[in-house]
Amino acid sequence: MTMEKNNSGISRRSFIRSSALGTVGLALGANALPLSAASKTKASAAPDEKSLYSSWRSAQMPEVPNRLSRHIHELADEGFSGKWGHTLVTPDWDFSEVNEAGVDAQIRYGRAALSVAKNAPLRFLPGELVVGSASLLPAAQHLIPCMNGTGSVSHTTLGFERVLNIGYKGLREEIDERLSRGGLDQQGLDLLEGMKMSIDAALIWNKRHIDALEAMKAGASKEDAERYSMQIQTLSRVPENPPTSFREAVQMLWSLYCFHRPMGNWSGLGRVDRMLGGFLEADLKKGEITMDEARELIAHFWVKGMEWIGVPNPSGDAQFYQNVILGGIDKNCREVTNDVTYLILDVVEELHISDYPIAVRIGDKTPEKLFRRIAEVQRFGGGIVSVYNENVVIDGLTKFGYPLEEAREYTNDGCWECIIPGKTTFIYWPSDMVPVLNQALKLDTGEKLDDSDFDSLYARFVKCLEADVKIRQDVLDNEYLNPEIPCALVSMFVEGCVESGRSYYNRGSKYSVKGIHYGGVSDVANSLLVIKKLVFEDKYIGLNDFMAILRNNWEGNEGLRRLVQNRFTFYGNDDAEADAMMGRVFDDYTSIVGQIKERNGVKRPCGISTFGREIDWRMMRLALAEGSRVGDILATNCSPTPGSDRKGPTSALNSYCKLDFTKSPNGATLELKILPQSVKGENGVKAMVSLLKTFREKGGFYMHIDVVDTATLIDAQMHPEKYPNLPVRVAGWSARFTTLCKEWQDMVIQRTQQLC
Repeated sequence: MTMEKNNSGISRRSFIRSSALGTVGLALGANALPLSAASKTKASAAPDEKSLYSSWRSAQMPEVPNRLSRHIHELADEGFSGKWGHTLVTPDWDFSEVNEAGVDAQIRYGRAALSVAKNAPLRFLPGELVVGSASLLPAAQHLIPCMNGTGSVSHTTLGFERVLNIGYKGLREEIDERLSRGGLDQQGLDLLEGMKMSIDAALIWNKRHIDALEAMKAGASKEDAERYSMQIQTLSRVPENPPTSFREAVQMLWSLYCFHRPMGNWSGLGRVDRMLGGFLEADLKKGEITMDEARELIAHFWVKGMEWIGVPNPSGDAQFYQNVILGGIDKNCREVTNDVTYLILDVVEELHISDYPIAVRIGDKTPEKLFRRIAEVQRFGGGIVSVYNENVVIDGLTKFGYPLEEAREYTNDGCWECIIPGKTTFIYWPSDMVPVLNQALKLDTGEKLDDSDFDSLYARFVKCLEADVKIRQDVLDNEYLNPEIPCALVSMFVEGCVESGRSYYNRGSKYSVKGIHYGGVSDVANSLLVIKKLVFEDKYIGLNDFMAILRNNWEGNEGLRRLVQNRFTFYGNDDAEADAMMGRVFDDYTSIVGQIKERNGVKRPCGISTFGREIDWRMMRLALAEGSRVGDILATNCSPTPGSDRKGPTSALNSYCKLDFTKSPNGATLELKILPQSVKGENGVKAMVSLLKTFREKGGFYMHIDVVDTATLIDAQMHPEKYPNLPVRVAGWSARFTTLCKEWQDMVIQRTQQLC
């Protein structure tokens, strides 16, 4: 076989093509042997060989029990190594008809889906229990393959649960029924035709896997042949039809999700335990599966999510928005937590796979067992498991205007903003509040300020913020009105698009949402506090003299800068005065945005976020009164300014929970970095549980805890080869630390390290 280069420069092996549909087998390892031979070659690997990744996990997490098979650990090791991600390919077949001029965008999308389904390479892993892969490089780069660099869809959670319950057959029936009623214009007809083409493509993709398994079955060992037969039987039923067993449900959920991935869509998965729990319960009662078998099956699903590891990304190699939600209540206020909830946490604890960031919903009905299980998994680090306070989230969503039953079904958008899954088109608008404060202080113009008291200065800041928000609100009036954005596959997984004949990006979804998000809120509050105290109350320095110092980036005034940083108590320390200033800024901001909840068909919830943009913003920000200089990386999301939270995690949590997050229905998150030594053993678990319960009882919104030693992070930055799988929470996602660029690594390092 010859070695080839795709146009990203990544080496790949040529393919073995067969069958009338152009079946492609991508053989990983084993020198590109036919798939069945590749499987046998892997099975004969040295049984005592232990990988770097297994060794690292064993050394870092000796207390984790081994519940899973050695085979799944070997597959996870391959995934961590980036072996699969490095074999992603760029389409090299003829897809000229996809981009034919004058053809509607949704029809071209359907053609692209068919082209991918017929030609994209398949990948089969030895001994895998869940079948399907996404092997195209453009998809991992957030592009639609075969569509000349067109971007794909992310920041959403599609309606996988609905399609899981009706299958592609039911979805096609919905489309046909809508067509039969008429009343659609050409735009609507083209969209629904693109949807039907996408279903055809998904079923061709499925059939290619069946054909490949049939070929692999010939000459396979008895054990492999039995597994192939079971997989063929499963794929012959799903995803065309709804599943009838837990095994079918797991495969179908992956099949539905998997075909979105080679088309470049980065969707969250949603409430996986709710989708699968009933199937497992039924099969356990019938004796058709054991808990150990179910756990192994879920572990194979989790390994599938690692297939893009190795694709370069400055914000880490796990940022594909594959978020999973666990626990919480359903629309009828019944607790969802079930056996699947705990099996997923088992798998994450043992394999330490961070590619599916997990958020657990905790509230009034959360079982005590789940609190403990969250804490047990969190203490091994990685920030993989985060938590929502569903009491606050649901209250905020209903106050914003969502029906209670829908609010109870919330998931996230692939990061941590809250949406109604399968019904929402979502985008957020990131903004920085620091320049708004600078404008109010006239730092950019050098004009003199004549404020005689703090309230007059603060009123000017609010006026500047109102003007800044108004610009955004006016722009949003014309959002989601672009029928030329191709998204037929996504649209049929979102309620409203079929009925309206309008696409995901053309206000076809039941809810079109654009969240207005500001970052730097805690930095602004801290700076206003300093100005209030230092200038107006203590009269330590004149207002314009202080502004001159800030314009000069504190140059020649290091003593004053250090005095500010050391003498002031800021947001994040459970200090009444500091937290009151943060609350004042928060309340005014949320009130300004909240004046318009919906206009021109677009919902406009507010949130507080940075999502790493504090790195990009640092050189565009002027010095701040809180003591920061140009180039400093400041607060992430709704967390305290780094280094300013000095009184431990409970104090930081108390400050955060004084804010009324029902006023920010799109979310605001707190990050905590906990020293590992402080959460060891039974006392450590109890301390973590106590922190989780405090978060729930005091009204937090979303919190992620990263248990990691700063010294370890610094060593990993200097010696990345020693830390092959050191995941850390970045924002709405986790990433392996050594795959982050230095600026992102520094952001994580400088977070305040706390003792729990």
